[in-house]
Amino acid sequence: MKTKILSIATALLLIVSCQSLQNTNKQQRGTAIGAAGGAILGAIVGNNVGGGDNQTEGAILGAVVGGVAGNVIGRKMDKQAQEISQEIPGAEVERVGEGIVVTFDEGSGVKFATNQASLNASSQATLNKLINVMNNYDGTEILVSGHTDSAGDAAYNLELSKKRAFAVRDYLSAKGVAMNRMAVTYAGETSPIATNDTAAGKAKNRRVEIGIVAGEEMRRDAEQEVKG
Repeated sequence: MKTKILSIATALLLIVSCQSLQNTNKQQRGTAIGAAGGAILGAIVGNNVGGGDNQTEGAILGAVVGGVAGNVIGRKMDKQAQEISQEIPGAEVERVGEGIVVTFDEGSGVKFATNQASLNASSQATLNKLINVMNNYDGTEILVSGHTDSAGDAAYNLELSKKRAFAVRDYLSAKGVAMNRMAVTYAGETSPIATNDTAAGKAKNRRVEIGIVAGEEMRRDAEQEVKG
């Protein structure tokens, strides 16, 4: 499991100012704002905090609690991240702030046929393993973020990333993950993590990211634990 150590503010960043939203252009807002579920992620995604180069990490950092309660949440996320890594060895699992980012590219178990958004049996089997862990931590909220490579038309890729993200969200819901725990973002080809000049790089960019943050229930539990 890869770990990132990030310096982050301790304040909870749920709502950005109207001015900051006015400063984002229409395309940026369109790529960042999908369907928002949980109360925490709903506020963050709905206000475009997850926009920019990395929507998933942006949303996780926007959900930071900080302080001692944040440390309690961090320890729970450490345990959950470890369980995901054990269940799905091929996925990239990163601890970011007080949350987790799980990245599935075409080499790690969740893949789509060219120009398609349907999950095959192998992809469903991988997601089933993730669901088992998610349901053991039902105090969390989940962000599903879709991405493509740069081949083809940008507008088409944006729509394709949206369909793929919703396909994953809908599958998680069908298998028992509460819809009100989940939010969706999609970025098309605008947030590559590798070069689009090679086939290997494009395969990495055709991905779905799962962000996991503490929801209201886990936050309350952490605060109660701190109070003793």
